[in-house]
Amino acid sequence: MGKKLLWALVTPAPEVTTAPQPTTPPVPTASPVPPPPLGTADNPIVVAFEPSATSQEITAGGQELLDLLSKETGLTFKGVIPTSYAALTEAMGSGNAQIGWMATFAYILAHQKGYADVTLITNRFGSDHYGAEFIARADAGFTPAADTPATDAEIVTLMQFKGKRPCFTDPQSTSGYVIPLIFLKKAGLADADLKPAVFAQGHPQVVRAVYAGGICDFGAAFVDARTGVTTDLPDVLDKVVVVYQTKALIPNDNMSYAPDLPADLQTKITDAMLKIAGTEAGKKALNDLYQIGGLVKVDDTVYDEFRSYLQASGVDLSTYVK
Repeated sequence: MGKKLLWALVTPAPEVTTAPQPTTPPVPTASPVPPPPLGTADNPIVVAFEPSATSQEITAGGQELLDLLSKETGLTFKGVIPTSYAALTEAMGSGNAQIGWMATFAYILAHQKGYADVTLITNRFGSDHYGAEFIARADAGFTPAADTPATDAEIVTLMQFKGKRPCFTDPQSTSGYVIPLIFLKKAGLADADLKPAVFAQGHPQVVRAVYAGGICDFGAAFVDARTGVTTDLPDVLDKVVVVYQTKALIPNDNMSYAPDLPADLQTKITDAMLKIAGTEAGKKALNDLYQIGGLVKVDDTVYDEFRSYLQASGVDLSTYVK
């Protein structure tokens, strides 16, 4: 038995063979289909409009402008209204929008992220800079600053808002939150000195909230946001007063390009926008959109002075840029 066992251990096992299997030729992979050219009906250039007014107002004015722009360039455009300034910034960075109409502070954040480059700045009421204002109902008992815009010494006027509830527009709105907050803190009001804020998501909405009463005690908006609601609130200039107005320290809103929009299209669109702004139809569309009186070609250096102001005021942009 010992020999048989040794033989079983050293003798190789019989080889197992299998019948050859038929081979299936590889299926050729189809070449990826390139997307339609940007600016065509199947791949329109997306224009994101800042949500600083009601969606109805922006849609009406925006569509007027896009129709003129399409006629002038031969390109197809699609307008969208993001739900917030932050959503607009992310749309520019994610490729979901190629053109953005942006408020100053939102643009600065977007540019710092590499999401947007300014090309045109707006002109309103003869100026390419504007200020912020604090408004309240005339019967609320606040005493307005004596000067318009207010002097540095009159910043104590804002102390009247201690213990009151503000209406702001959006956390990234320059004149509807960032600058007003800086001035409130400069006056000596900490966050704890104010009741929790209401964010109305638009300047006209802030004016209407203050006008209605019971929503907030005072509001912050651009100068003079009240004029934008006189059609449905004809007595708004009497019922809502300016308590404090800053000097014109904020560059106006702009039109910016996302980095993925080809340079030739940027040039074509910029030239068309400047041409449109000089026509009667273009002037009407721009005014209907954001009360724009004209457009000026600029580059990012137009914001250098404002950035210095933010830095001197202690605003830490890193807390906004994630």
